[in-house]
Amino acid sequence: MVEAYVLIQTEVGKAKQVVEEVRLIDGVSQADDVTGPYDIVVRAGAEDVDGLGRLVVARIQSIAGITRTLTCPVINL
Repeated sequence: MVEAYVLIQTEVGKAKQVVEEVRLIDGVSQADDVTGPYDIVVRAGAEDVDGLGRLVVARIQSIAGITRTLTCPVINL
């Protein structure tokens, strides 16, 4: 299992709508509105790196109102 935090920037006034849609995606375990340079922080997981990439690019980034994402894979030291 590969997990990552996905940091999301949205258009002004769109964070509430975006976070509600992101929470419905299979593979997303948590999505929260935050303050700072990003508007939403998501915890997501998939079977492998390719699956995680598909989740972010095909499912998360396709939501209207998202302007930018930054994917931060979780590592185990």
